[in-house]
Amino acid sequence: MVRGPIRIANFSGYLGDRRSGIDEAMAGDPIDVLIGDYLAEITLASLSAAYQRDPGRGYVEYFVDQIRPHLPAIAERGIKVVTNAGGFHPAQLAAVLRTEAAAVGVELSVAHIDGDNIVADLPRLREQGHRLDNLDGGAPMSDWRATPFAANAYLGGWGVAAALGGGADIVVCGRVTDASLTAGPAAWWHQWAPDDWDAIAGGVVAGHIIECGAHAVGGNFSGFLDIPHMTVPGFPIAEIAADGTCVITKHTRDGGAVTVDTVTAQLVYEIQGPLYLNPDVSVHLDDVRLEDVGPDRVRVAGTTGSPPPPTTKVALFGPVGYTLVNTVYVTAPHVPEKVALIREQLERELPDEVELDLTPLGVAAEDPESQWAATVPLRVMVTAPTAAALAEADIGRRLGSLYLQSIPGFFHDVAAGLTSKPRPRVDYWPGLLPMTALDHRAVLDDGRTVTVPAPQHTEILTQPTHPEPEEAPLSDRVRRVPLGTVTHARSGDKGGNSNVGIWTPDPKVWPWLRRFLTTDEIRRLVPDAKDLDIVRHEFPELRAVHFVLRGLLGTGGSSNTRVDQVGKAIGEYIRARQVLIPDELLADGPAFADDGEFAELSRATTSHIHQATEHDHTTRETR
Repeated sequence: MVRGPIRIANFSGYLGDRRSGIDEAMAGDPIDVLIGDYLAEITLASLSAAYQRDPGRGYVEYFVDQIRPHLPAIAERGIKVVTNAGGFHPAQLAAVLRTEAAAVGVELSVAHIDGDNIVADLPRLREQGHRLDNLDGGAPMSDWRATPFAANAYLGGWGVAAALGGGADIVVCGRVTDASLTAGPAAWWHQWAPDDWDAIAGGVVAGHIIECGAHAVGGNFSGFLDIPHMTVPGFPIAEIAADGTCVITKHTRDGGAVTVDTVTAQLVYEIQGPLYLNPDVSVHLDDVRLEDVGPDRVRVAGTTGSPPPPTTKVALFGPVGYTLVNTVYVTAPHVPEKVALIREQLERELPDEVELDLTPLGVAAEDPESQWAATVPLRVMVTAPTAAALAEADIGRRLGSLYLQSIPGFFHDVAAGLTSKPRPRVDYWPGLLPMTALDHRAVLDDGRTVTVPAPQHTEILTQPTHPEPEEAPLSDRVRRVPLGTVTHARSGDKGGNSNVGIWTPDPKVWPWLRRFLTTDEIRRLVPDAKDLDIVRHEFPELRAVHFVLRGLLGTGGSSNTRVDQVGKAIGEYIRARQVLIPDELLADGPAFADDGEFAELSRATTSHIHQATEHDHTTRETR
């Protein structure tokens, strides 16, 4: 008999998310499963450091405080809990949870997933010929500049399904894919077979949409001004049917909103194209269709799946030195010249192995009406192979010594202080490993283990390609306004790549947008990416154009020197860039569209639109 939809509620989207999420979920609408996601790539780096200091730790310790008050209600209401808070030590967290349950007098079966932590197996794997080739560049791990102290393979959801099938009430995971926290319970609930590709793909898409918590409810959303009650946005719920279709919603009393656009924002987030690879299935995202089916209810349908690839990703981390950051302030006028003098003064006595990176954060107003409008924060970052080199550099003291001998208008936040204390710098390597090389197991409460075999059917697929579009249609009348006047965007990271999805909610804008957003146009809009390999895809069902900016984030968020280390703000930066948009697309647009410069162009002039835009970008960048 076909069961009704399973209701899976998220209560955490990352390590550091609002800790009351589980309280709100338990007080909200009826649910079957709670999921808590804590492990971003950059989070793994920090947890790995804790694990190195004390192998008894390495899990998300505050999760215990979150769940402790709710253990009796979880047992009474029969709610299942699935989380990756196990980090580097899921067995230890499972043991702690058993102790906590016993302390409050409730019986809860706690299982954990094993097999993702393979750092001890690396010598054996290399002897067997596994090169752990880089996911992006294809180089073998032997070319890596670091020696790994952590290695975690991305597991799928079948271990979670096996644990729930074995009677677990709480399933503690380490590095499973984020979507597996949702797809695993859905597979258990609906008794999907491993080759129910479309249904599993639907479960993965549902998991992808709700894995980042409030992202699907208006958080980090470019249309936030239209979202009600954003002071405390709620957490999402996925109602997943037996065929893999789902409805995304939220708890009735919570803030935020679930709309086609908030769901689109998460669909295009941190993907590498229309083909979304998972250890259990390859998902074809370009088939996904979204439909508003009621207040705060969006139906997700049309998802199709294919057999997964034979390999999975392994997140490897290794030390590459130390770093520290300070922020000082430079006051106009002559900010570039003042920054140049600060650089000369700091570099004069720096040890050779210390690298200095200065980043002015913004520009001063031309006619500042306050002191702060004339002030530019200056980020001062130094890196070195050893902590001793940074100690010798003593950059905090050097910055403090500039008050009497450097530029006018220099200061720092005395309340915050300046530091010379270095922090470890950790490099990231996304390797590929055959799933047949892994020992994926569900360890049940009584110690029994359930082995999860590698997929029997695999298929090597490549991302579909989309040819560059023809030139945008000519228009007699255009206006120079921010691109965000007619678009939304969301950006994120995957290793050293930044991805950004840009879409329009207006069907009449889509033909223009897909033609305007060429790869060359993105190079003009994002000068930092002008020399990078950029991959472009289209999602017609979502009216979205998606770009992968390969290498923009160096080798990953844990080691690059960018201020926006994980690319979260690139989408909004692109939306802020002023471009020429046909006036007919702005007639019914947002009110601030009228703030743009209006230009009447003849047919002869419109052929130079791109050149004018490029010139405008160049002058804006050199000012």
